[in-house]
Amino acid sequence: MVKKILLPTDGSENAIKAGEYAISLADMSGAEILILNVIDTSYLNAIPQPEVRESVDEELRNDMENAVKKFEETIEDNKCGGTCKNINFKVLLKEGNPSEVILKTIVDEEIDQVVMGKSGKHGLEKFLLGRTTDRVVKESKVPVNIIS
Repeated sequence: MVKKILLPTDGSENAIKAGEYAISLADMSGAEILILNVIDTSYLNAIPQPEVRESVDEELRNDMENAVKKFEETIEDNKCGGTCKNINFKVLLKEGNPSEVILKTIVDEEIDQVVMGKSGKHGLEKFLLGRTTDRVVKESKVPVNIIS
């Protein structure tokens, strides 16, 4: 039985579709949905000035918090066309390597199933997210659904 669904999000259209799918699963099973956004701060190491690093980091955190809040509101507004009433959400904001954080969260939060949107990004971002998705699918000990 599915009790906890992990929904990693990058804020893309495919992530919204994944959220809708997660809601339908949660509606059938009564599972809680954990919405996860991972802030990949590894790029900050390339910025030599500490003040600039801190400023960029703070701005990105604010942007991600706003994006996750908007994402959560969109998902809540679209709950099965308004027919799902008792779905619980928990929002997690973490930092680190996205695939490592997702895999660790699966274990730490005792996740039963992962629902991820296929990358909505382009270019290098798509390549990197594709690697994240690929690693999660290969290394996860629980089922992973990729939604596009």
